[in-house]
Amino acid sequence: MAKPGRPGARKTKKGATAGTGGHGRKALEGKGPTPKAEDRSWHVAGKRKAAKERLDAARARAGKTDAPAKRAPRPKKADEGELVTGRNSVVEALRAKIPATTLYVAARVEMDDRVKEALSIATKRGIPVLEVMRPELDRMSGHDAVHQGLALKVPPYEYAHPFDLVERAHETGRPPLIVALDGVTDPRNLGAIIRSAGAFGAHGVIVPQRRSVGMTASAWKTSAGAAVRVPVAMAANLTQTLQALKKEGLFVLGLDGGGDTSLPGITFADRPIVIVVGSEGKGLSRLVTENCDAIVSIPISSDTESLNAGIAVSVALYEVAKLRAES
Repeated sequence: MAKPGRPGARKTKKGATAGTGGHGRKALEGKGPTPKAEDRSWHVAGKRKAAKERLDAARARAGKTDAPAKRAPRPKKADEGELVTGRNSVVEALRAKIPATTLYVAARVEMDDRVKEALSIATKRGIPVLEVMRPELDRMSGHDAVHQGLALKVPPYEYAHPFDLVERAHETGRPPLIVALDGVTDPRNLGAIIRSAGAFGAHGVIVPQRRSVGMTASAWKTSAGAAVRVPVAMAANLTQTLQALKKEGLFVLGLDGGGDTSLPGITFADRPIVIVVGSEGKGLSRLVTENCDAIVSIPISSDTESLNAGIAVSVALYEVAKLRAES
């Protein structure tokens, strides 16, 4: 009599059974030892090793295996212009017809006479008016600026080449009369010099690329509209530019309180002239002084120590214009 089976027990046949044929043999062998971290391409150590290998290869190609690699200089951002902030400043800039690309107005700004005038002038001149939220206007203006809900975008000034001023003079048929600035950093002085240059027939103003003021909104405003008529050129190196102008036949005249030539009655006013003026504190630099054909002083009262750059250039331009008219 057969034994009764256990409830739930699996019934199997005794004897040999069919095998797998060795299909799982490789799985039983394992994957071997775990590779080092630096040998794993996806690991941080592996990425660091690959970067070092690329760096060593680049140094070997450059022939500087022992020298540390130099980081490539970051490209300079293009000048995006200037942002004039504040209701009074914006209105004055618009009144002075400073070139502008956009007038930014804060949302729900309080409409007073200045805001209304700014909107009116911008509309008449065809300047786009954009309404922005105050947080965005705060970010654009910077933490230290007080925009009062108004900001005006002024585009970068397009400087001329110094020799463009000489060509401009030849087109007028008059001897070139150019003003060059050496270390002048106050934009109001630049604006005043441009205004005097326009009043006394100068053909342009040259500013150095470094350690000098540029054409800002403040300079535009101080020029009282003369910046539209008088071009401003930028010199990469003022000393080399003066040397090049001298080769073109221009006479370089430096203004300095200790000059050996007095301004009234100078005998070379009818020649092509470049008038160079330095900063009020330091005056002309040594290299610029060495490249001047003459150093001219303006007689002033002993109670006055010196004249600022704007006034000194105005006096010199007036004297040259008067002597040229008399000749």
